[in-house]
Amino acid sequence: MKRLAAVVALLGLATATACSSTDNKPAGGGSASGGLFTTIDVNRPGIDASAPANPYNPKGNAFPGYTTMKIGWVVNHLTDPNKALPGMAASWEIEPDNSAITLKLQPNAKWSDGKPVTAEDVKLSIALAYTQGSTAFAVTPGAAGAAAEVTVVDDKTIKITQDPANPSPKFARGVLDTTVLPSHVWSSAVPATIWDTIKTARGDGPEAEKAREEITALGQKVIAFAPPKDVAGGPFVLERVNPGEALLVKNKHFFNAANVAPSQVKFLNYTGNEQIWNYLTQGKLDHSGFVAAPTDVMNRIKAAPGSEVIKGYSPVAVSMAFNQSKKPYDNVHVRRGLAYLIDREQVTKVASPEGGTPATTTSGIHQKAAAAWIPDTLPKLEPYKADLAKAEEEFKTAGLTKKDGKWTLADGTPWKVSMHAPAGFSDWLSAQENIKSQLIKAGIDAEVVTTADYPVYLEELAAGKYDVGFWLIALGPAPYDIFQRLYGASNGWANVGGKIKHSPAGKSGNWMGSPEEIEVDGAKINPGELTAKLNSVGPDEAKPIMSQLAMAANQDLPVIQLWDYINNQFVNNSRFTGWPHDDEVLRLGTGVLPSGVWIQQGLVKAKQ
Repeated sequence: MKRLAAVVALLGLATATACSSTDNKPAGGGSASGGLFTTIDVNRPGIDASAPANPYNPKGNAFPGYTTMKIGWVVNHLTDPNKALPGMAASWEIEPDNSAITLKLQPNAKWSDGKPVTAEDVKLSIALAYTQGSTAFAVTPGAAGAAAEVTVVDDKTIKITQDPANPSPKFARGVLDTTVLPSHVWSSAVPATIWDTIKTARGDGPEAEKAREEITALGQKVIAFAPPKDVAGGPFVLERVNPGEALLVKNKHFFNAANVAPSQVKFLNYTGNEQIWNYLTQGKLDHSGFVAAPTDVMNRIKAAPGSEVIKGYSPVAVSMAFNQSKKPYDNVHVRRGLAYLIDREQVTKVASPEGGTPATTTSGIHQKAAAAWIPDTLPKLEPYKADLAKAEEEFKTAGLTKKDGKWTLADGTPWKVSMHAPAGFSDWLSAQENIKSQLIKAGIDAEVVTTADYPVYLEELAAGKYDVGFWLIALGPAPYDIFQRLYGASNGWANVGGKIKHSPAGKSGNWMGSPEEIEVDGAKINPGELTAKLNSVGPDEAKPIMSQLAMAANQDLPVIQLWDYINNQFVNNSRFTGWPHDDEVLRLGTGVLPSGVWIQQGLVKAKQ
């Protein structure tokens, strides 16, 4: 998942002492003309001072938009997955049939050591991306949207052609989302024969398999690679780092350096949501990406001098997901009964009052995107408004019985709804506690079980250990990405080489356990096969498929869609101004670290 709406912070390290040179000074301090811009990386809690300046290292001291550059900065457009803002490429042309993309690099782009950025840098960066299994640069046989050829046209132009065997409408997005690194620094991370190995790996037979193994092994070498110093392509370069903070200084060679307002950027360490809340309420941060916060905390943040919350679209929703291999969740009437029973407005008000809007229904799509993709289908969907009478009717249809005010399963055994969430995910846990209260009030025993952290949660979820868990869905903007959260690998459907294989519940990561075929409007459909079609069709062909899948999600309810997230960005106007309020600009990438892109494009200004 590119962005968690809850607290990814708990994956971080313990709090440590920050640099004394800037402790307790306002974020606008410092004698340099542009001043100091202070922020956090909501993707990565905990700063590891010993980690390399490597964007592929999980703890690496590389900062997207600040020190590292993508070819382009992808925008979460409602319907166009290939929409992006210029990055290291000034412009590009996508073939009408999406078969190729030609990149034109920034004419004045230089690395922080003064050397020019060339097409050879991009080609080497693509080789590095192959070692990491990038979406556009994968050597897995039959991978959708994979590149077939990479051709340097001239020093500032490079063309990437899509493999026609299994094309994807989001091929250009995969290319544009590639990090560009200097070949004169990174060429030693891969052998000089890397392109021969990549070519062999894209074939068949024992030699191709051996080549793929070599590339996988190279991936680990790339992750561990430690450049002697940070040679950055972005508006800043890493100056120093300790366990408390990372300090970046302005890259004078950046192609748009004249419009970059801050002279320095400081990333503060944190270990949890509470620390971010404190930074914001004290006015220490010029910018923070999304962080879940209850109403009282949000009010304190808003009350801080200069504080502003900018709201934008976020292509993600949270759902209550069922393991249908566990009874009684294999019965659609039980799932529908819970959908009628749970008051989503109440849940959202408690769990994410500022960061979400109650889902109008379960469609599998964020309601804002649904209005663009399936406007004619939305009125046909059952809204599942809170209705106790309808809930009880569904439970009775499922064979459940109510005795002495308590619901029991069809065989007479007690029914307890056991919900799981990772420790520290404050919005998820608050939501589950509220749902628990609603269920108990309706005569259903319930409990909330906390898992140590998010990686353990995902591991145990995939292993089928939970009856009910929370699951992020509707991950746009690409139609396939939206629905594969419901009808992809987690529900048994694997897309291998353009062919769909379904695994039974409990096998190959299938923890949701839906049947291979489900009934929608009286007809049997295979939702996994329909979802796979979305990976190879254009927008006009995608819309009727999405309508059918939305109907499937609405009627079969593999999950209950609870709320759709809002992309809250926290800024402070005391030291810098010019923050974008245009919704599309706010949709950059995952929506959690856009301020570096805002800065490099000259949108952010030092307050006069």
